[in-house]
Amino acid sequence: MKQRILNILVALDSFVFVLLTLGVGHPGETISSAAYRSELIGGYFRFARPVIDFLFAWLEDKHCFESWLYAMTKRNLPEDMR
Repeated sequence: MKQRILNILVALDSFVFVLLTLGVGHPGETISSAAYRSELIGGYFRFARPVIDFLFAWLEDKHCFESWLYAMTKRNLPEDMR
């Protein structure tokens, strides 16, 4: 049940990000991973990364980095499906 809720939240996050950027966001990219990617390239959204990391500090250290790394390695499929 916990995984299902997490899947729904990530899907909503990705959907909201694509709406906010008017389709510029990459498919499946979350706000957190976009903030980290923006920081890497010096984009205007880089200022959101410290705020997001602070809000999710209770969940994991370096939340945006972990989210970006997850997106980069495309670990969104089960082990037997890769």
